[in-house]
Amino acid sequence: MKETETGSSDLTPLLADADSLENQSPRGLASVSGAVFNICTTMVGAGIMSIPATVKVLGIIPGFAVMFMIAVLVDITVEFLLRYTQSGKSTTYAGLMAESFGSLGFLAVQICVMVTNLGCLIIYLIIIGDVLCGNESGGTLHLGVLQEWFGIQWWNSRAYVILFVVLFVMLPLVFLPHMNSLRHSSAISILLAVVFIAISSAMAIFAFWKGKTQNMRLLPDFANQVSIFDLFTTVPVLVTGFGFHVNIHPIRSELSRPSDMSYAVRISLAISIAIYFSIGFFGYMLFGESIMSDILVNFDQNSDSAIGQLVNNTVRLSYAMHLALVFPVINFSLRTNIDELLFAKKPVLAKDKSRFTILTCLLLALTYTIAIVIPNIWYFFQFLGSTTVVCLSFIFPGAIVLRDVHGKSRRKDKVMAILVIIMAILTSMIAIATNL
Repeated sequence: MKETETGSSDLTPLLADADSLENQSPRGLASVSGAVFNICTTMVGAGIMSIPATVKVLGIIPGFAVMFMIAVLVDITVEFLLRYTQSGKSTTYAGLMAESFGSLGFLAVQICVMVTNLGCLIIYLIIIGDVLCGNESGGTLHLGVLQEWFGIQWWNSRAYVILFVVLFVMLPLVFLPHMNSLRHSSAISILLAVVFIAISSAMAIFAFWKGKTQNMRLLPDFANQVSIFDLFTTVPVLVTGFGFHVNIHPIRSELSRPSDMSYAVRISLAISIAIYFSIGFFGYMLFGESIMSDILVNFDQNSDSAIGQLVNNTVRLSYAMHLALVFPVINFSLRTNIDELLFAKKPVLAKDKSRFTILTCLLLALTYTIAIVIPNIWYFFQFLGSTTVVCLSFIFPGAIVLRDVHGKSRRKDKVMAILVIIMAILTSMIAIATNL
C-alpha cells in the first residue's frame, strides 16, 4: 500500500496489498456467471443448517420477509463498498477502511475477518461431529451415522472422530500453500451442497404427498412459545448467511468489467433467497416443531424403509463432506490475515516453510479444541451474526459512507447509512441480551 498523508505506509492489506492482488487475479478471465457462482458459494455454506430453525421461530411469512429485507440491505452496503473502491486507490476491504479511518479502521476489519473465519471453521467441525457422532439436545440423544452403523463405541465418539477427520482429511489440504491448489476440492464441495439441497427438498415433497408432513405456522406463536425478543435472535443467523463482503474485492478484481459486479451481486442475492427460503420451508415442512438449531441432527430419525434411511444418511454425509472440503478455503484466508497482522515485515508466508507449518498447525489445533469444548452451532451463529458479521456487512460500509473521504455520498446515502448502522446495532444488542 502506498504511503498516504497520514503516514499509514506500514499498513498491511487484508489479504494482499493492492499491487499483488492485481497481479494474482487473472483480470478478464471471470464472467458474470462465474462471479455469481463464487458469491453464491460464499453465502450458501453452513448457514443453511440453521435456516429452518429461524423459520420455525419467525413463521413462514415473516421468515421470507426478513430474508428479503436483509438481502436488500446487503445489496445497499455492497454498492457503498463498490462505489468507494472505484473512487479510491484501495482494492481491498481493509484498504477502504484505512483510507477513511487510518490504521484503526484497517485493524478493525482484519480482526473481524479473523474472528468470523475462525468461527466458521469451528462451526464446520461441529456440524461434521453432529453428522458422524450425533448430538444430545434437551435430554434426547440423536445418534450419528457411525453410531447407527456400529453402535456407540469409544472410537466413534466426537473427540476421536473429529480428530481423525482433521488429521487425515483437512490437514493435507490446509498444507497446500496456494489457493489455486484447492480448486478441485472446492468444485466437489459445491456439488455436494447442491446434492444436499435437492435431496432435502425432494424428501419434504415426498412426505407431503404421503401426508406425513408437520403442521406449519405462517406467523410467530406468541401465545405459547415465542416472545418478541426471540425474533431478534434469528436475525444474526440470517445476516451470517448473507455475509460475503470480504470476498467482494477478490471477485471484482477478476471481472473483465468491474462494473458488472453490482449485476452479479443482485443475481446472487436472488438465488440465495430462493435457496434459503426453499430449505427453510421444506425443512420446516419435514420436521415441524421438532426442528433442531442444526437441521442435520434431525436426519438421525429412523425412516420407515431401508431406502429412506439410505437417503437420510446420504444427505448428512454429503453435507459433512462438503464442509470438510470448504474448510481449507476458509482456513487459507484466516491464516493469511493472521500472518499479515503478526508478521507484516516477514517474507511471504508460502516461502517460509517453518512459519507456515507452525501457524497452520496452531490454527488447526485451536479450531479443534474449541469445537470439542463448545459443541452447539446455534450459539456460534448468533454470536458471529451479532458482532463481527454485522460489522463487516453493515456497520463498516455505513461508516465509510458517513466519513465520505472522496465526496461521493449523496444525502440519501448518508441517511440510509445511518439507518443501517442504527438498525444493526439495536438488533445486535437485543439479540445478545436475549441470548445471555
